[in-house]
Amino acid sequence: MLFSGINYIAVVVAGVASFAFGAVYYMTLARPWMAAIGKTEEQVKSESSPVVYIVAVISQLVMAFMLAGVLGHMIPLGSGESSAPSVTLANGLVTGFCIWFGFVLTTMLINHGFQGQKRALSVIDGGHWLGVLLLQGAVIGAFGL
Repeated sequence: MLFSGINYIAVVVAGVASFAFGAVYYMTLARPWMAAIGKTEEQVKSESSPVVYIVAVISQLVMAFMLAGVLGHMIPLGSGESSAPSVTLANGLVTGFCIWFGFVLTTMLINHGFQGQKRALSVIDGGHWLGVLLLQGAVIGAFGL
């Protein structure tokens, strides 16, 4: 797998933007999310660690990098003098959605089902990951490879 054509600026912007999206998303849905996981605000705060945030940032960057790699391998090569893939905003969004639907949502539903989690948690977390992958796909698509 070659990653030489990846736009690393797009990857960093996509990773940081998706982390920021998650912060706003979960701040907005904090109460329903805590109800869905069965914890109080005090419990969540007492269990919080800076390590989780560091892992989250790194993970978002890895996701953006891998999405860029998938886009570069899945999109047909451009025509004419350019042999670079024709990555666009539209195919970035479509690819992000397909990865969410085919891999993230399915994995999450299986895990939440076997863990006995509430459906509300699947809806909240599923919405978050859909937003993350659409945002990353849009940023990488808009920047191009």
